[in-house]
Amino acid sequence: MDYYILSYSHKNTDIAMREALSLEIKNPSTKEFLQDLVSNKFISEAVILSTCNRIEFILNVQNAEKAEEFLLDKLNNYSKIPLPELRTCADSYENLSAIHHLFSVASSLDSLVVGETQISGQLKSAFKFSYELGCCGLYLSRAIHFAFRCAASVRNSTSISQNSVSVASTAVAKAKEILGDLKSQFALVIGAGEMSNLCAKHLINAGCEVLIINREIQNAQKICDEIFALSPNAKIRAESFKDLSTYINEIPLIFSATGAPHTIITYDMVEVKDWNRYWFDLAVPRDIECEIMERSDKIQIFAVDDLEDIVRKNLTLREEQAKIAYGIVGRATQEFFSWQQSLNVEPLIKTIRSLAKDAAMKELNKGIAKGYLPKDYEKNIEKTLHNAFNTFLHDLTINLKSVANTPKGDSVIESLRFLFEQDTQGEMLESYKCEYAQDKTLS
Repeated sequence: MDYYILSYSHKNTDIAMREALSLEIKNPSTKEFLQDLVSNKFISEAVILSTCNRIEFILNVQNAEKAEEFLLDKLNNYSKIPLPELRTCADSYENLSAIHHLFSVASSLDSLVVGETQISGQLKSAFKFSYELGCCGLYLSRAIHFAFRCAASVRNSTSISQNSVSVASTAVAKAKEILGDLKSQFALVIGAGEMSNLCAKHLINAGCEVLIINREIQNAQKICDEIFALSPNAKIRAESFKDLSTYINEIPLIFSATGAPHTIITYDMVEVKDWNRYWFDLAVPRDIECEIMERSDKIQIFAVDDLEDIVRKNLTLREEQAKIAYGIVGRATQEFFSWQQSLNVEPLIKTIRSLAKDAAMKELNKGIAKGYLPKDYEKNIEKTLHNAFNTFLHDLTINLKSVANTPKGDSVIESLRFLFEQDTQGEMLESYKCEYAQDKTLS
């Protein structure tokens, strides 16, 4: 079984291509896509991580070439992007490089904004979604949980996430760059997810007045309440989504980050005004029709990829810390494969049997040397002892083999290695925990 990742990100695709490929959790097509993947005989497990700047297909496969062929064909049918273009743009990773890439992504080293903290939550949500569908099993669970462990090491050992910069904060920084002081500005935030939440907080911190709208107004109100708890004098309120077309023609500064599968601000909704408007579309697929800028030269729309100038400045500041972080990722990758190899039960069973035999023969030889046992009976006693420890270890061997391919098997095997071999470092015994995998047998 091999690890395999096919990756489309801000590094190799533009936003239009990522929109066509988007398979976010809320998208009804994602469930069917995942289930189709694991129904293929060459793909055992699959997780799809789809964010505003990347789509990662994280797979456990029996044949990487055949799995890639099937995946690309499905992507071609889903996105209508020609197969040659899908092949040319994609970055693919196998085994060692796949795990290194996964750990880099989880640690936010491959993000558009290096050090941003959203990616860990997005990966956890993607994993949870796949696991509960039955599309993710033991092998990807191990890799993804080790990825979380690696990301924690990067955060704890570097300052790469200190004063962390997100796509949301980068958008607000761009607005400051354009408008200067935001204290006299009024901004509309559309959506109530994590990105919108961050936008609202950064805008309030900048002294901006904020109106937040969402299809479910109670979710928008939750963000307001959360901000009021921290800043009682904040100028923020929630309003109904039904008045969207009115607000976009009254408020000059807009930040939109919904999970809608289609645009929510269309050409026909926009009225021509004689004042400048700056709209930040942080969603993939995009929330705002690009053609709107053709209607008025007073409207500027910034998508995720348009924020790269600020991102590059952020990357320069973090380069030294990134070098340290990549060292951690490299070591974690090697540790993962060493740890995974150690989980093979056959060598462990052989070790336990060998220890039992050595202990029995040591006591037998001691008894003969001290005259407790006659030398003539040595072979018969040795055979009896051999049968005794075989009988004693029979149930342990059966149970160990039966639990080996379940999530709890990793902890059981590491415990036995600690008890009998005394050379384990407890790599994952305490840290490998999956709240979605308790007492479930996975093949």
